[in-house]
Amino acid sequence: MPFTNEEYLPSYEELTVPELEITSSVFRSAAYHLGKYCDNASKEFMLCRTEERDPRKCLNEGKEVTRCAFEFLGKIKKSCYAEFNQYMQCIDHSGSEMELKNCRQTQATFDACVKQNLGQDRPEVGYFAKVRLHKTDRPRPVPAPHILPERIPDPPDFDQKTDPSKGPRMI
Repeated sequence: MPFTNEEYLPSYEELTVPELEITSSVFRSAAYHLGKYCDNASKEFMLCRTEERDPRKCLNEGKEVTRCAFEFLGKIKKSCYAEFNQYMQCIDHSGSEMELKNCRQTQATFDACVKQNLGQDRPEVGYFAKVRLHKTDRPRPVPAPHILPERIPDPPDFDQKTDPSKGPRMI
């Protein structure tokens, strides 16, 4: 896709964000609490992506989601590291599908630690599937005017009444 000089392309420094370098078992064990902890930042990012339809305009919202995830995992490491590590290892060793059903006891221990230290309950089943309205301070984007292309000219009139020597030839 070609770009013109008038189009804004973010610099490399704007795009560079520290990444969460975690394994799938760590992410799977933290996912429910992480999703609830960073719910507002995630909804703000997704609202921006939906409304703007241009990922370049939502870089700051994406950085906020990453920052929130770092903050959450830092709090877990500080206050619930042993419980989290035990739960994560149980999930990691529960098979190739990383099924949670084999780790309900370690999950309950981890959930109790998060409740005690972070004051956050584990979200109920279906929490993330519910419609949850999000209030934002970001102004609504102004829709770009829809410019229609020029009208296609009418096709030539190929009546039977026209002179056949001037029209298209049939072989």
